[in-house]
Amino acid sequence: MKDVKIAFRKPIFPVSEALQQYLEKYNRTTKIKFLYEDLLRFNDSVSILDKEGKDTLWLGVLYSEYEFKEIEANLNKIYTLLHSDGDTATLPYLTVDTIDFCTFGNSKPFRIRVRNVLNDNYTYFYIKQADASRIFGLELEDLLSPNRINFLVYKNTLIEEHILGIPGDIFIQKHLPNCTELEKAQISKEFVKFNERCLIGLLGDMRSYNYVVIPIHDFDQVIYRIRPIDFDQQTYEGNLKVYLPQYFKENNQMVNMVLEKLKPSSIEQYRKEVRSQIVKRVTSSQNRFYELISIMKKDNIAPEANVIELRTALQKLTYDVNFKYCKTMGDIIETGIKFVLRNYKKEY
Repeated sequence: MKDVKIAFRKPIFPVSEALQQYLEKYNRTTKIKFLYEDLLRFNDSVSILDKEGKDTLWLGVLYSEYEFKEIEANLNKIYTLLHSDGDTATLPYLTVDTIDFCTFGNSKPFRIRVRNVLNDNYTYFYIKQADASRIFGLELEDLLSPNRINFLVYKNTLIEEHILGIPGDIFIQKHLPNCTELEKAQISKEFVKFNERCLIGLLGDMRSYNYVVIPIHDFDQVIYRIRPIDFDQQTYEGNLKVYLPQYFKENNQMVNMVLEKLKPSSIEQYRKEVRSQIVKRVTSSQNRFYELISIMKKDNIAPEANVIELRTALQKLTYDVNFKYCKTMGDIIETGIKFVLRNYKKEY
């Protein structure tokens, strides 16, 4: 199987005034005056290695004592906004354990670990450069998928909660070989559903390290869920295969397992289940969904050549002539969702 390549790094797109108003309306903004650039004032850094001594591509960053006190106070406030709606009663018990910086990836995120000193429980969250297409991806994930996601925006700064789970590449390497045959069949089903959700929502680049596998204990069995953790390649690339996790070589083991465990009729059944579920979600949050799409249709979040390439591929795939008239990525998302609504509303 040929691997899908992404040739160029995606630029960061500014948040438009219309998108900013949408975020304010749905409580996705914060007034804490703390910017991504504030975290760039570190004095030194050290490479972070995993348990096997391999470079994780994250750097532990260090600040002067004066800088750190100010930064820690703001990060603790942000933590309370994400997890307790700004309740300040917990602030005296919070401390920032580590601040890590990743130069790999478009958003160059900072990973913050906040610990409660009363019980030593800790939680991560991320601070990134605000990118309109990434924000569209987060909102679409919240609206179209079974997963809720929490994030905040302040000017050019994006704050994202940490998504719990086992990174896909680690799961495939260390956990999948120990799964029972029944569990492998169940994971195969989830991968098919994940693949379909990515295609409909046009979330790209879901290599194994860009999603997590979540084991859930249910009576006498363990079931698994798959959800994305990186929304950088939302509706940008023109190549349709970028939006199908099955085409990335990092997912070859998953794909081979699907072909081994599931019959073609079962694969089609699970794809239909995803479409029917998306119909339910769009129907139940119709106003908010189309409000978001109307903004997305006016935003320039991909080159014209990519829009033309993608709309042509989707027209060939679906035989839906409406894709021919799409001028932006927002148009393509809307046309795709309307196609699903027309063809799978019966399932609902």
